[in-house]
Amino acid sequence: MDIIEQFTDLTPVNIIFSLLDVILVWYVIYKILTLIRGTKAVQLLKGLFVIIIARIATEVFGLDTLGWMLQEVIDWGFLAIIIIFTPEIRRALEQIGRGRLFQRSVNQLEDEQARLTESMKKAVSYMAKRRIGALISIEKETGLNEYIETGIRLDANISSELIINTFIPNTPLHDGAMIIQKNRIAAAACYLPLSESTLISKELGTRHRAALGLSEVTDAIVVVVSEETGSISIAVNGNLHRNLSLENFESLLKTLWFGPEGELEASSKWTWRGKKHG
Repeated sequence: MDIIEQFTDLTPVNIIFSLLDVILVWYVIYKILTLIRGTKAVQLLKGLFVIIIARIATEVFGLDTLGWMLQEVIDWGFLAIIIIFTPEIRRALEQIGRGRLFQRSVNQLEDEQARLTESMKKAVSYMAKRRIGALISIEKETGLNEYIETGIRLDANISSELIINTFIPNTPLHDGAMIIQKNRIAAAACYLPLSESTLISKELGTRHRAALGLSEVTDAIVVVVSEETGSISIAVNGNLHRNLSLENFESLLKTLWFGPEGELEASSKWTWRGKKHG
């Protein structure tokens, strides 16, 4: 009855404050997870979560001795966490004092985007100078799992060194496309659908046709380095941005991958027929 009365006594103001309370709790948890992401604290939290689940299981199955041992671990574990992670806790408190805690996640995102763009730029620059053919597809909203399944799964961090080594001629993974999914290299040596358009310039090879083919059926960004000329191109939405300079490539890639689409007009745009839009 008390619980029912509590619900009936709720006013719109109380409901709003209750919702606000829940939202703030979730936001604090999110910021904490963002703060510790990529640190050794993540593994510790996983271990602590397993211990808590095991402690609950001992209550269900009546395992008193094991339950007592796990409870002792939990009781002393929180003190151990404070001691082990004193530097991290101090750094977090300093950031709160400087008002930088909420800014950090934004800075981390910007740093990660800059790292990914620089890795792609460095790899493409190296391959273009040496005329190493490459085909790299970046997943956006439309899933590319059906194409990932045709290749060799990697699930690796993006780095210029790995991209370059993948496309070195006569290596096992050089033939086919690399697919990037969720900012990780998901697979290499993947097969992409070729464009069936009869309007494509005859000077374009299989890589460019595959890039256009995928861009026609998905919203993926496809980067192409020509093996014959070393030219750099990007295919997106059925259009091929050809013969890009390294600076234009970096700007266009960053805009398509992370930035607003309104900035596309700033770069030189080519169709797959090779005519420049004026």
